Amino acid sequence: MKEKFDFYSPTNLKSYNLNESMRYQLSVLSTLDVFTRQHSENVAHLTTKLCEKLHLSKEFIIYCTMCAYLHDIGKTFIPPNILQKNGKLTDEEYEIMKTHTTIGYKMCMQDNRLMPYAAGPLYHHEGLDGSGYPNGLTKKEIPLEGQIIRVADEYDAITSKRQYKTHIDISDTLQILANKTRPDDDPKAKIHSCGKMKPAIVKVLFKVVLEDIEYEITCIYEYIDYLKSQIKRLEDVEEIVQEMYTLKDERDKEEYLKSINEIFEKGENLDNYIDVKEQYEKAYIIRKEKIDKLYNEIKKIKKIKI
Repeated sequence: MKEKFDFYSPTNLKSYNLNESMRYQLSVLSTLDVFTRQHSENVAHLTTKLCEKLHLSKEFIIYCTMCAYLHDIGKTFIPPNILQKNGKLTDEEYEIMKTHTTIGYKMCMQDNRLMPYAAGPLYHHEGLDGSGYPNGLTKKEIPLEGQIIRVADEYDAITSKRQYKTHIDISDTLQILANKTRPDDDPKAKIHSCGKMKPAIVKVLFKVVLEDIEYEITCIYEYIDYLKSQIKRLEDVEEIVQEMYTLKDERDKEEYLKSINEIFEKGENLDNYIDVKEQYEKAYIIRKEKIDKLYNEIKKIKKIKI
């Protein structure tokens, strides 16, 4: 048994039958490199969750999710040495990277089946204060789908870069996004009285993350219950073994040994069951510590001001 949790569960997407109704639109993602494709899928899954929390219509959620799937399609034409560069991009490289928005927009506009979702590629890097690109739009000039996808995009970009495998320390990422809802000294900003992201959408992201953390905690608790049952089983074995060694009759010992073997699981035997039990005990301690850290993370997130 393994604990299971996922930042970007596709469960919600299945309810909209996207894989059936829009297979062609999603198939274009195959042209992307594996990392960009995974990022696009993550952003789409998170976009769905954000839209649902914002109580948007089913039709808009499907539309917005498709825009999110296609938001980085323009990166197909960004040179790999820039797209996959580990270090910071030079100013020249950054200008080239920025063109993925307009390239993606043109790709969609040239295909009747992708045209309805052209807003995804075009608007997902625009900022409410006008500091974004490609057009430096402000506030209401940026459609809602663009604002939602930007939040999902930046969240996944940071979490992927930091390679989170659990929500421990995720509050640092949320703090970065919260900061972007407030005005800053960005010289590119046209409006200095607002931040880059809409606070209402970032607040919804916080709710989604908190629910995910609670789900992760639930999964760990279930796994802890499993570990406890395994530890108890091997403790019972230990007692039976101790009793067996007190017996003098070999036939009685054989009966005890038979019952012990029936309790053992695959790969366990008299020579290694103590080590197996210790491994379960260590795993139990680690999971308990992780739960404590996750609860602490919830406290940190709830203290972040937006």
